[in-house]
Amino acid sequence: MDNPFKLHIVLFEPEIPQNTGNIARTCACIGATLHLVEPLGFRPSERNLRRAGLDYWDDVAIEHHASTRAFLDEYGARNLFFFTGRTERSYTEVDYSGEVFLVFGRESRGIDPEILDREQARLVRIPMKGESRSLNLSNAVAIGAYEALRQNGFIGLA
Repeated sequence: MDNPFKLHIVLFEPEIPQNTGNIARTCACIGATLHLVEPLGFRPSERNLRRAGLDYWDDVAIEHHASTRAFLDEYGARNLFFFTGRTERSYTEVDYSGEVFLVFGRESRGIDPEILDREQARLVRIPMKGESRSLNLSNAVAIGAYEALRQNGFIGLA
């Protein structure tokens, strides 16, 4: 029987090439599709981006989107979870079944407040100490992705 689980990692306007390279490498290793939403804070050909992704670039499916609005127009009705510190609901309290999109914002500012205000029912957070502002983006992606994978029995992974 086929498991309909499919994982997508979405980066809204990523700013740091090393983070994006590390996330691309994670996506390649777990079979997730990476969505890069413009504008990017770097050129896709930057050496740091390539170095962080090592030799995994040929193994990751990447979709590019011209803007946050373009992404939301195309995928907004899907099963999206927006990672933010502006909610009390833990990322472990939701069901990641079916086709799932884990959405992360810019390193410096996160996801735009107007999106968060509109998407209250789909916000999740990674718990941390109260005085901490955020985790490194690539670490946050890995935490969220592996919870989704765990809930689906690590399907397709050795």
